[in-house]
Amino acid sequence: MTSKSVSVYFLVLLYVCLNPLVKAVDETQFVYNGFNGANIHLDGGAKIHSNGLLQLTNDSIWQIGHALYQRPVRFYTSSSQDLSFSTHFVFAIVPERANLSGDGMAFAISPSLNFTEALGGSYLGLLNSSDDGLPSNHLLAIELDTFKNSEINDTDGNHVGIDVNSARSNVSVTVTYYSNEERINRSLDLKSGNPTQVWIEYDGFENVLNVTLAPISSPKPDQSLLSTRINLSSILLDSMYVGFSASTGIASGNHYILGWSFNKSGKAQGLEISKLPSLPRQRNPSRGIRGLRITVSVTIVLVVGLTITIAGTFYGLRRKKYEEIREDWEREYGPHRFSYKDLFKATRGFIDKELLGVGGFGKVYRGVLPSSKEQVAVKKVSHDSKQGMKEFVAEIASIGRLRHRNLVQLLGYSRRKGELLLVYDYMPNGSLDKFLFSNEKPILNWAQRYHIIRGVASALLYLHEEWDQVVLHRDVKASNVLLDADLNGRLGDFGLARLYDHGANFTTTNVVGTVGYLAPELSTTGKATTSTDVFAFGAFMLEVACGRRPIEPQQSPDEVVLVSWVSEKWKEGAILETSDPRLGGDYLEEEMELVLKLGLLCSKSDAATRPSMRQLIQYLNGDVLLPEIIHVSTSIGTIGLGNEASSTFVKPVLSSIVMSSSPSMSSTDSILNSGR
Repeated sequence: MTSKSVSVYFLVLLYVCLNPLVKAVDETQFVYNGFNGANIHLDGGAKIHSNGLLQLTNDSIWQIGHALYQRPVRFYTSSSQDLSFSTHFVFAIVPERANLSGDGMAFAISPSLNFTEALGGSYLGLLNSSDDGLPSNHLLAIELDTFKNSEINDTDGNHVGIDVNSARSNVSVTVTYYSNEERINRSLDLKSGNPTQVWIEYDGFENVLNVTLAPISSPKPDQSLLSTRINLSSILLDSMYVGFSASTGIASGNHYILGWSFNKSGKAQGLEISKLPSLPRQRNPSRGIRGLRITVSVTIVLVVGLTITIAGTFYGLRRKKYEEIREDWEREYGPHRFSYKDLFKATRGFIDKELLGVGGFGKVYRGVLPSSKEQVAVKKVSHDSKQGMKEFVAEIASIGRLRHRNLVQLLGYSRRKGELLLVYDYMPNGSLDKFLFSNEKPILNWAQRYHIIRGVASALLYLHEEWDQVVLHRDVKASNVLLDADLNGRLGDFGLARLYDHGANFTTTNVVGTVGYLAPELSTTGKATTSTDVFAFGAFMLEVACGRRPIEPQQSPDEVVLVSWVSEKWKEGAILETSDPRLGGDYLEEEMELVLKLGLLCSKSDAATRPSMRQLIQYLNGDVLLPEIIHVSTSIGTIGLGNEASSTFVKPVLSSIVMSSSPSMSSTDSILNSGR
């Protein structure tokens, strides 16, 4: 081998040996002055423009976008020194409307690139209501929040927060920046539409996390905006992903990243501001064409005047067509308000071809919003605008803040003449009762049914215990459970819902709900409670497991009332004989028996002895085994028929009730009827 060959050999060997080290450096330090060719994983609404601009969300409502470095970063949490990191990025939030933007964005350190279960809104596309706050999340996020959510104690609608495993910030502060020249703090609006710099630095020796902001034209301030002591060794894992997440909610906005620098083992390299991509040109309404010479003949003036007159007449008629009811007090609920014109266009004029169904409170239409192209369901409800409408809309705004993957999201409302229009998420598979009781939908297998039951149970637990207020649904039934594209069950139709503060006494109210799902105590007290919702959920579980409605007058006398029939079969030791025959016996017997027995336990005559939704979740998830219990006394749950009425008594009484549609009983205190 010649000396030249030896030299080449050793150079190749040296490259092979050092190449892993080069990769390690690349994975822990990088800088992107624009994102063309960047090693970035995108999902949701995220995309990279041709000029290298990274966009996380657009002007659609309820959108999520993620952009994370493709490779995991090694943090070596066993050594606090190795936990140090630094990042510098430039972002811009451009709201669709001035001073009204989507919920914001966050720099996040996550153990996974998978955010399929995450929700938008205040969860910023990182968590959901079920996993929020769990230590097993191993999530650190520095949020740039542009929407005040009182449920999680947000500081305001313009703050920076440090979130650990939760959407609720450990510490947060209103956004300002320190001017090195003036030696004062100056205000800084996150949703101004202007590019803003952020520096995030963690000192693993001192366990101190610093967050600093400044306009793009300013140098890094000498003082941090937020500095807090935090030990990340128990939060981060050895291998983590770094990047960005953003979300919109009831208001939309564009979230952009112009450039990003990250260093796992030292100070992040500064960005070259002059090389950063520019933002899209913002649309500003023109105030008119300046400098236009006005040399118009009398003839042209007459023609223009005539045209204006005709156009004005046409505009007046068109305006009347879309005329809405708007009052000054509604401004505080602005984000929830849709224009009637948009809803009219979305549903193609509320034509019958877009009709999804007709319920006790009005018609529901499918629509496509003209601006975002998002599919929605629009419910038209009659109302009297003179009776408690302000409180009515305030409660709609509260219901609209509910966030759970097993709830149908109420997006907003509109008012016009004698109509109230409610806008919901569109559920492509329709209502669950169509799958259970008609031949127009395929048969759901047991695994799908059990998943739906658990999902609705999770939603009710959220309503009863986990939200800012106690929400009583008061109309839980299969026809009010809608199925999304993946056949996940989502509880909807809050037409009879009531809200109470936690710890408050539930007040007596008019009896509302659907025959067959009404707890017996409602006939004497008229007072809806979480326990009456549990009773209805018990009827719902039996409905799903048996493939039958709670009351079917056409059945034989001993099978008219579903709960009584299942109860008798339990006594006989043949409870599985009540399972839906369309399943063909293809189910897990333990799960089927569990659901049937839980349905009966929820139907107990004594409200105090019914399980809570939290206990039901524990049973359904297998966290707690259902103890051996003897047959329990149940109630048929129909107002005015007695607590233990026999089937021979029930059938003639119910012969005049049309059960095919399971109509809900209306009330003057219904949230979607005539207001409070």
